[in-house]
Amino acid sequence: MQPINEPVIDPELAKKEKTLAEFLAMMDNYSPIIPDAVTDYYLSRTGFDCDDVRIKRLLALTAQKFVADIATDAFQYCKVRQSGNRKTGRDRKAVLTMDDLSAALSEYGVNVKKPDYYN
Repeated sequence: MQPINEPVIDPELAKKEKTLAEFLAMMDNYSPIIPDAVTDYYLSRTGFDCDDVRIKRLLALTAQKFVADIATDAFQYCKVRQSGNRKTGRDRKAVLTMDDLSAALSEYGVNVKKPDYYN
């Protein structure tokens, strides 16, 4: 029987909190590709105010992953587009086009299109 004053701690919740604490501790030693100054600038422009560097680095890490996912998807679109070409070997180079990038961005809900005067 538990005393009345002690709160009941769910073991699953305690494990999640421990995992989160370990992850945030790892963020102290991690330096993301996006510099802290750039992250601070854009977070301040949006009105985000936080003094914890670990949280800012976590947001920089998510932005880095977002950009990497878009680049990977655009590369896949490029490979599909170039699969129809007959060139083989060293003659094939991956070229990022606006069409590939806009197709990849559209998967994430970002609509990009060229102005009409470029068509």
